[in-house]
Amino acid sequence: MTGLFSATFARGGAATAVSDRAWFDALLDVEAALARAAAATGLVPATAADAVTRACAEPAALDLATVVAQAADAGNPVPPLVRVLRAAVGERDAVAVHVGATSQDVVDTALVLLARRAISAIDRDLALAAEAAARLARTHRDDVVMGRTLMQQALPTTFGLKAAGWLGGLDGARLRLAEVVASLPVQYGGAVGTLAASDGSGTALRAALAAELGLVPTAAPWHTVRLPIADLAGALGATAGVLATVAVDVVLLAQTEVAEVAETGAGRGGSSAMPHKRNPVAAISARACARRAPGLVATLLGAMEQEHERAAGAWHSEWPALTDLLSTVGSAAAWLVESLDGLRPDPARMAATVAAARDPELAGALADALTPVLGRGAAHDEAAAAVREAAATGRTLADVVAGRDDVELADLLGGGPDVGEAGAQVDAVLAEHAHLTEGAR
Repeated sequence: MTGLFSATFARGGAATAVSDRAWFDALLDVEAALARAAAATGLVPATAADAVTRACAEPAALDLATVVAQAADAGNPVPPLVRVLRAAVGERDAVAVHVGATSQDVVDTALVLLARRAISAIDRDLALAAEAAARLARTHRDDVVMGRTLMQQALPTTFGLKAAGWLGGLDGARLRLAEVVASLPVQYGGAVGTLAASDGSGTALRAALAAELGLVPTAAPWHTVRLPIADLAGALGATAGVLATVAVDVVLLAQTEVAEVAETGAGRGGSSAMPHKRNPVAAISARACARRAPGLVATLLGAMEQEHERAAGAWHSEWPALTDLLSTVGSAAAWLVESLDGLRPDPARMAATVAAARDPELAGALADALTPVLGRGAAHDEAAAAVREAAATGRTLADVVAGRDDVELADLLGGGPDVGEAGAQVDAVLAEHAHLTEGAR
């Protein structure tokens, strides 16, 4: 994405990894690898393959403007690219250009190369965001914060556990993306998948092409069985969901009325009309980028229904959709790094909110105290009735409970907030994160 909104929606390394230049690089990498694989299987002279490799390594010397101009006429950029390459290497060495392939072989293989490179950039930002979340979890392991369910105050938890939840999601997204990348396959089958134009060496050439590019070889082409693209879409969509969840938590915690965290990005977050505003722009932008992902995922999954040996339109719709999906997920990850790196939690504010909202905790304590006598279900109902009575009469729950003769209010309010096994769970998530990061070194 270029222009006015590119600083928001084309941020980070993934956007560069799916640029028009990156697309050309991937297409040329496939053609060069195909020439070398054809030479390795004895289909073309090694000198011709070397000439194609040299030409593909110097895109500035190729007439790529013609490729752009003619791509729409051909339905995809490969036919004009092949003509430009053949012209560049000359008639003798042109035998090593596009050996036995169809356009979809080159586009699909370039697409998975592009995805692998972009996901590498996304993973770097996910790793940085995860490290920031780990620092927050470690630093604020035992700092109490009000837990909120269905957008209402619930029971106390810790900010450490909240950050550990973010960390687990980010690490989980990294693992899922890594699994998909490790399984990305080569595409090579020729016009209708029969390898008829490969002079009986098609399966060997496909294996050699996969080895050249570090992709997984296949027993047959996947021209209209789009599971690799669907796997990419699913993993990227899930990653976007994780990024959006962390971002919206930050946005909600930074609300003026809550004010339990703040972003510290210098010079960012102002308003055109209200000089007092400090908007959490990084988290807002991460959420905005992530929100574009579901529609793109839907486009890719909708394109899975493809007819016969080559789809008419569904295949073509994948190229911009996956390109945009990689870019927008990468942008969300890059923004979240900025948000979490500069996030300033306010433990005193969090603790004050918890202290001022003892009713949820008191209701739970009342239910626990009544359970041995009434049973868990009846005790829960009795506590809920006390909450309703407080609301109906305008009294505090403590006043209502103080009027009972079956419990002692002081006993129920004794001690600090009960956060259960929050700390132990934070430690467990941090241990898993350490195992993941140490294994990656």
